[in-house]
Amino acid sequence: MLLKALWLVVRRSLQQHKLAGSITAFSIALACALILTITSLQLQAVRVFTGQTGGFDAVLGARGSALQLVLCTLYHLENSPGNLAFEQYLAVKKDPLVARAVPIALGDNYLGYRLVGTLPDFFSAWGRNGLRFQTGAAFTGAGQAVVGSWVAQKTGLKLGDHFHPYHGLNYDPSAEHDEDYEVVGVLQPTNTPQDRVVLIPLEGVYRMSGHVLRGRGHDFTPQPGQAIPEADQELSGVLLKLKSAQAGMLLDERINRQGKTATLAWPVARLVYELFSKLGWAIQLMQVLTVLVLVVAAASITASLCNSLQERRREFAILRALGARRWFVAGVVTLESLWLCLLGTVWGIGLHLALMAAVGAWLRSHTGVQFEILVLHPLLLAIPLATSALGLLAGLLPSWLVYRSNVNLHL
Repeated sequence: MLLKALWLVVRRSLQQHKLAGSITAFSIALACALILTITSLQLQAVRVFTGQTGGFDAVLGARGSALQLVLCTLYHLENSPGNLAFEQYLAVKKDPLVARAVPIALGDNYLGYRLVGTLPDFFSAWGRNGLRFQTGAAFTGAGQAVVGSWVAQKTGLKLGDHFHPYHGLNYDPSAEHDEDYEVVGVLQPTNTPQDRVVLIPLEGVYRMSGHVLRGRGHDFTPQPGQAIPEADQELSGVLLKLKSAQAGMLLDERINRQGKTATLAWPVARLVYELFSKLGWAIQLMQVLTVLVLVVAAASITASLCNSLQERRREFAILRALGARRWFVAGVVTLESLWLCLLGTVWGIGLHLALMAAVGAWLRSHTGVQFEILVLHPLLLAIPLATSALGLLAGLLPSWLVYRSNVNLHL
C-alpha cells in the first residue's frame, strides 16, 4: 500500500515537470545509446574483419605496406601499393610451403563497384567450401563476369545481362570502356567484401582499353588476338593458403627479411587486429566522452532535484502533515531520480538499436561486412544496469537533504 502511494506521488510530480524530465531522460538516453553503440562496434569489428579473410593465410604483393596490401586485395578498401611480376606468382605457386595460390589483379569499376581480375580457381578457394552461386556459374572465358550479391541488388544486374566497365577505381560516367561483359553468375550473399565486387577473368583486366602492362619494365599494350607473354603480365597480389604456420615463418624470413622485391602480408588476421589496436585510443576516447555525457546528465538530475526542493517545500509539508514519515518523502525524490534514469535507459536501448541499424547499413554498403544489430554481451548488458545505478546515486543527495530538513507547513 505504501509503495502504491509512493508511486502515485512520484507520477504526479513527473507529470508536473514533464518537459524538464523528458529532456533529462533524453540526455541520459543519448549517452547510453552512444556508449552501447561504440562498445558494440568495438566488440564486433575485430571479430568481423578478422573473420573475412576467406581462409587465406597470407597475401603476396609488391614491396610496400603489408596492411595496405591486405586492405586492397581482401577488403577492396585501398589502392594497390604496386604491381607484382607474374613470374613471382608462378614461383610461389610451385613453392612446397604453399598449398594454394590465387592471383588477383585490380582495376576499373562498374558504377563504383570494383572489378577484380582472377582465375576460376578463386571461387573454389574462397572459404572452406568455396563461393556459392544464386544463379549461373563461374566464368569460363573472356567477356564473362560474376557479380557479388550486393552489386546485383544495387545495380539490378542479373544472369544474362551485359554491361560496360568504367576506367579507374572511382565511377566517372565519361570514362566508360567499350568492352562488353556478360553476367554468367551471381554469388550468394557471404557478408564479406566479395559481395561488393565484380569478378572477371584475369586477362580481361590486361586487355581493357587504356591499360598498359609493365611486367618487364617497359610499356606493353596487348593487341586483339595477340597472346600476352607471361613476362609482361603483372598482378596486384596473390592470395595464399599455406601448408602450416611454420611455412608462414619461413616465407616471411625469405621474402620480407632477405628479399627486396616483394612483401608477404602474414598472418592476415594479425595485421587486421593490429589495425584496430592502433585505433584503440580513438575508441577509448569516444567512450570516455560518452561516459562524461552520462555523468553530466546524472549531475543535472541531482541539480534539478536540489533546486526544486525549495519550490516543493509546501508539497512535502502537506505529505508530512498527512502522516508521511521522513523516509517516505525522501523515497519520493529517490524514486523520481531512478525513474528518469530507467526511462532514459529504455530510450537509450531503442536509440542504440536504431543507430546500429543505420551504422550497420552504412558499413555494409561501404565494406561488404555485416554487423549484428543486437549483440548479447556481458559488457553490453552491464551498461544499462550501470546507468540505472547512476540514477539511484543521483537521487541520494537531494533525498538526504529532504530527509534532514524540518519541513513546516505554511498555509
